[in-house]
Amino acid sequence: MKATSSLSKLRAGVIGTGFIGPVHIEALRRLGVPVRALCDVPQRVQAAADRLGVPRTFGDYRELLRSPEVDVIHITAPNRYHAEMSLAALQAGKHVVCEKPLAMNTRETAAIVKAVRSAGTVFAVNYNVRFYPAVLQLRRAVANGDLGEIIHVNGSYFQDWLFKDTDYNWRLLPAEGGKLRAVADIGTHWMDTASFILGAKITSVFADLRTHHKTRKRPLGEVQTFARADASVKYATYNVATEDFANVLLQFSNRARGNLAVSQVAAGRKNCIRIEIYGSKKSAWWCSEDPEMLHFGHRDGANEIAVRATPAFGDGAAGFMDYPSGHVEGFPDTFKMLFRNIYSTIAAGGKGERLFASAADGHTEVAVCEAIFKSHKTKTWIKV
Repeated sequence: MKATSSLSKLRAGVIGTGFIGPVHIEALRRLGVPVRALCDVPQRVQAAADRLGVPRTFGDYRELLRSPEVDVIHITAPNRYHAEMSLAALQAGKHVVCEKPLAMNTRETAAIVKAVRSAGTVFAVNYNVRFYPAVLQLRRAVANGDLGEIIHVNGSYFQDWLFKDTDYNWRLLPAEGGKLRAVADIGTHWMDTASFILGAKITSVFADLRTHHKTRKRPLGEVQTFARADASVKYATYNVATEDFANVLLQFSNRARGNLAVSQVAAGRKNCIRIEIYGSKKSAWWCSEDPEMLHFGHRDGANEIAVRATPAFGDGAAGFMDYPSGHVEGFPDTFKMLFRNIYSTIAAGGKGERLFASAADGHTEVAVCEAIFKSHKTKTWIKV
């Protein structure tokens, strides 16, 4: 893999103009990475490019992959396109950043993992939660043994953007997003984060999935992710085949146990990730709604609160914080820091510490999802 002198020498192309595509573009520009091209269906790509200030547009991703002006492809299209786009990008010799989940099933993800091994380019899956400074510090604390032996982990990922039966997005449809929705869309973020912190894989699961809205009303037109309901929109009723919320028990390869609650119908929770780690020496916990604070719990002494970018917080996020304490680094910053790690690896010719999720990590998360789905159906523990 050829090294380059700086991130600004690498040129990006983004596939997808929905909610997450512009998030990628903003983060890349904050790093000084030029975004050369944008791809989506012809009827909306030009308007999006004009709005976002991207110079070139493509209505077919295969044309984008042939462009000599783009080095790195960001795939932010619906889940069902991830496999074909990833494989095509690798064949075209491009570096790839693919949104999660990596693909619709492990047959597809296994094919991507195999292709990555022979591609000679960098491939990353967009698990951005890894790059909250508190998550990086928790990872360091566990690795250093600061918490002792990890006994158990618990937490949740709650949202309310699908709370009403009129709330709609392509993720609700199995053909677009897969058999699992809440678990695959946001639950995988939590599970990847827990595994990243612990340095341990999920080995077995026991799951209960539930659908609150058995039927929903689909707008007769296109709706963006997190868009508000419009009283003038006409609707068609359809049956819902994916879960609104779930509870999952977990076993990890380091013998720790865990429990995860996931919901997209939790009123008042806009994007709340909570993770608590209980060790034999002390515990630690963090919540994305208060991202600057890392909490430590003790049996025989006062509990502690450490503020990001202070000595009490620790140095596990060194190199992935740009602002002093009191100047909040949150959701958008995780993308910037993730892309900093990915693009620095590309610029260094594949060398350096890879903290980002690999294709193999993406494959593992889809395997966990398949085990969760099987566990719900059989009402038993299922090995991953």
